[in-house]
Amino acid sequence: MTDGIYTLANDHVFDQLVALLNSIETNASNLPVCVIAYNDQLDRVRTEIAHRPNVTLMDDPAIFARWREFSTQVWATHPHALATWKKEGIEGVYRLSCNHRYASFDLEAPFDRFVYLDADTLVLDSLDLIFESLNDHDFVTYDFQFKDPSHIFNLTSPKLLEIFPPERLQTEIFCSGCYASKKGLFSSEQLETVVANLAAGEAEVLYLKAPNQSVLNYITLRSGIKIYNLAVHLPLEKRTGNSVTSSHFEWRDRVLYDQGKRVTYLHYIGLSSQLFSKLCAGENVNFPYRETFLHYRYLHEPEKQPVLPEQSANPSPNSPNLTRRVLQKLGIA
Repeated sequence: MTDGIYTLANDHVFDQLVALLNSIETNASNLPVCVIAYNDQLDRVRTEIAHRPNVTLMDDPAIFARWREFSTQVWATHPHALATWKKEGIEGVYRLSCNHRYASFDLEAPFDRFVYLDADTLVLDSLDLIFESLNDHDFVTYDFQFKDPSHIFNLTSPKLLEIFPPERLQTEIFCSGCYASKKGLFSSEQLETVVANLAAGEAEVLYLKAPNQSVLNYITLRSGIKIYNLAVHLPLEKRTGNSVTSSHFEWRDRVLYDQGKRVTYLHYIGLSSQLFSKLCAGENVNFPYRETFLHYRYLHEPEKQPVLPEQSANPSPNSPNLTRRVLQKLGIA
């Protein structure tokens, strides 16, 4: 059985990809990595992974075509998604290439079990606990997205609580930037049923501004697959945060800690890739845990790291607004 890590990237997120690969090499070096191509802009990516024997590239058009077609079928069932995106100048499905991450489940994918991580992530500790959890569960995550379901589903839809029990929404929804699972998890029959259920009126629960994330949550929950969230099930004394929106982490001795506990991974969620590109070009861009990123980005070429003023603090982005009425029904607010 082959375990590995997937990420999704192109040249646009090159600096973040290098930092991620270096962090994996440092903290999870026994695991092979497969970079899933976001699109054809891959010149810098190909050059980078050519000298990394543990890293491969997935750019098989046939695999992507299957999941792009599925995603297109899904969003064709929505009452107004395609029309809404068209008014915004988007032809077809918004960020369709983000759905290439679904290839991690494909029967032709290289890893039997895997952790998927967005390119704007750093691995800061062993991922053994996540893979060990796959011994007893088919789908594992470690995040706190359940605290903000407004970025997963349309909370104004009256169908949401008809389809999913509140207790599942309270504990099992997840950010698609980090999840662990197994290839072949979803059969073709299950995917056909998903499309049929959406076409029968359930599509209105999907969230248009994060289509890949919303659909992946819907597929998993609707298929009856139990999602095991370490952020829920780990004892409090072992649990750590993982988001750049947490301002209390400590960076010392080149390790990031959450109240004395080593952080497993750090997700720079919500930060534009342009910030990282500008920073690496020498611009004094300030964002949370900048030094952590720079350490891993220039791990093997410290002479190229830009000389910048020391960051004075870790600014904390504002928390997102939620639809309080539905959250109250879910028992969260």
